[in-house]
Amino acid sequence: MSFSPFPDYKFKSILDISPDFLKENGIELLLLDLDNTVSPYKTQAPDSTVTAWAEKMKKAGIRLFIVSNNRGDRPKVFAEALDINYIGRAGKPFTAGVIQAMDYSGAEKKNTALAGDQVYTDVLAANGAGIKSILVEPIKFTNPLLAIRYALELPFRRAKKRSCV
Repeated sequence: MSFSPFPDYKFKSILDISPDFLKENGIELLLLDLDNTVSPYKTQAPDSTVTAWAEKMKKAGIRLFIVSNNRGDRPKVFAEALDINYIGRAGKPFTAGVIQAMDYSGAEKKNTALAGDQVYTDVLAANGAGIKSILVEPIKFTNPLLAIRYALELPFRRAKKRSCV
């Protein structure tokens, strides 16, 4: 386990992550951050592109699971719309929510990755749990405080291990 802030992979969007890429890297379970990764903040349901991407993943045998720090009903709403499991209030960067999702799914660390838009929550949680970390660009900048946080993450975003962009 490493608490490294450096992601294993970087993509522009979750929509750019393909089932082939995941399979080539031994990933069977993809944990997903919700806010600004799957959908912009405050959006009430996944759009058709996310729904189609999730279906393509599931048809290819990739299991999806939302692991979100969101404290509201949003994780449940999105999980039900995508027909996948979820954990809200996951407490990232701590690893308990990530480990709980893997345990629930019966997945091994070597076959699990977490995709998210934030280094200090998503990447740290994935790396700390000993799974692969996938950093995506945030969908939309709406909160000035998050923009500052993203700016503080720039050195880690630029120094990724492998870019898939």
